[in-house]
Amino acid sequence: MSVCQFTQLKTFNTFGISACAEHIDIANSVESLLALWQRAIKKHHPILLLGGGSNVLFTENFKGTVILNRILGVNIQQTDIEWYIHVGAGENWHELITYLFKQQIYGLENLALIPGNVGSAPIQNIGAYGVEFKDVCEYVDFVELKSGNLIRLTAKECQFAYRDSIFKHQYKNGYAITAVGLRLSKQWKPILTYGALAQLSQENITPKQIFDTVCEMRRNKLPDPVLMGNAGSFFKNPIVSIELACKIKSEYPNCPQYPHNEKSIKIAAGWLIEQCQLKGYSIGGAAIHTKQALVLINKGHATGQDVIDLAAYVYSKVAEKFNIFLEPEVRFIGSEGEIDAVECIS
Repeated sequence: MSVCQFTQLKTFNTFGISACAEHIDIANSVESLLALWQRAIKKHHPILLLGGGSNVLFTENFKGTVILNRILGVNIQQTDIEWYIHVGAGENWHELITYLFKQQIYGLENLALIPGNVGSAPIQNIGAYGVEFKDVCEYVDFVELKSGNLIRLTAKECQFAYRDSIFKHQYKNGYAITAVGLRLSKQWKPILTYGALAQLSQENITPKQIFDTVCEMRRNKLPDPVLMGNAGSFFKNPIVSIELACKIKSEYPNCPQYPHNEKSIKIAAGWLIEQCQLKGYSIGGAAIHTKQALVLINKGHATGQDVIDLAAYVYSKVAEKFNIFLEPEVRFIGSEGEIDAVECIS
């Protein structure tokens, strides 16, 4: 099918890939979401639900309907000790944090500047600088698209893990997140375990200082998608055995490692890629960012296949050098829906 018969998706994915879809719709309520879903079903279209497009790679044109989730709204309730915030899935994550700051509601500052919309946060269990979404989540609301049934899961029922949740498994297909519930303590406590935050004093620190420091760190190492297409961290930080982590540490004392549980260690994927001398390496229109090796960028004319080829090269080099097999954090979207990212690059 020629490009002129499609609708351009370039502005709806932060990678800036010039893929197209047969049709794009916008849902601004649960009711419109259900109606658009049913309309696409009647057309026998493949359907892709898309939020901010910050964690997807279009590998080719999409032969169906893309529904943009733009369900908005922020409702704030409180008790003497906690804030309860109900947020529509279509709200921008970083803009939510800045809005809450203006209300003097703190606790999300470590997660500042993570791109994307609120509805994507539980799927990935987004995290940064010592805080994960699961730490602030009370519940997630979603809808079964076929029946219209509304479902609410508690944070525990969401089965959150590192960059993982029940929404990547049991509720992956045929469901759409409509809102999340956050619970933030009024007894604010700073989390200063990662990066430049570890240099700050626990005694006099303020939420604004953490917010500003996190934003500065992210801006220094992560390119602005508006200026340079990217999806943030492309690979997950691998979880490896303590034995392998110790072996690597003995050979590379500066290797950044973080405890995961009693049997495993998390290693910085960006560091592994950097040790393979891959910063700046490019294939076609895709390249590895010169400041942060964990970020793959679109130099302006990259295709989805360029990015796949580059990711596959990174995968092979890290596997060859460290016997560690990286897993993409980014979702790969093929012509009819999500495809296996690891299978594409391995």
